[in-house]
Amino acid sequence: MIGQPAKVLAPGDLRRMLRAANHGRHPKRNKVMILLSVKAGLRACEISRLTWPMVLDAKGKVGDMMELPASAAKMGSGRRIPIHTDLRKALVFLAKSDAFCAGPVILSERQRPMTAKSVVNWFKAMFVKLEMRGCSSHSGRRTFVTQAARLIHKAGGSLRDVQELAGHKSIKTTQGYIEGSSDAQRRLIRAL
Repeated sequence: MIGQPAKVLAPGDLRRMLRAANHGRHPKRNKVMILLSVKAGLRACEISRLTWPMVLDAKGKVGDMMELPASAAKMGSGRRIPIHTDLRKALVFLAKSDAFCAGPVILSERQRPMTAKSVVNWFKAMFVKLEMRGCSSHSGRRTFVTQAARLIHKAGGSLRDVQELAGHKSIKTTQGYIEGSSDAQRRLIRAL
């Protein structure tokens, strides 16, 4: 992350994005793109490289786990990511409209694989349309890491688990993604 970090999305921001996706062209694909970013923490390049075999189980159905190989991930940071319920539903819905379910999950208007740059541009256009300043294609990923870090103790995990889900080689990188919360800090001090 160079310069100003991407804004972390509030729950209301995500609802606005999903509502806009439903009312635009290619609503099924657009919803999946948003959820791949916010609920799986994928980078734009990973969204563009994701193929159906990476999300399908042995029976050819959308599975519970996404297998992102090193070849599809940034800097070879392949990983296994559990598929969030909302993302799974959106993938199932998109799979019903995809006759092949073998190639890329995210296709362009011309039914070709989207490039990482086109994914970045798609998010940028959405944020401009919704007047969401400070947001970029990285906002969903930063939201994912921040939310995961805040909730990991409830799952019995550690920041190392968040690091692995994000595909970061260094815990310092993961820490740089996490947005602090002054409300949480005040509650923590009161609890001491």
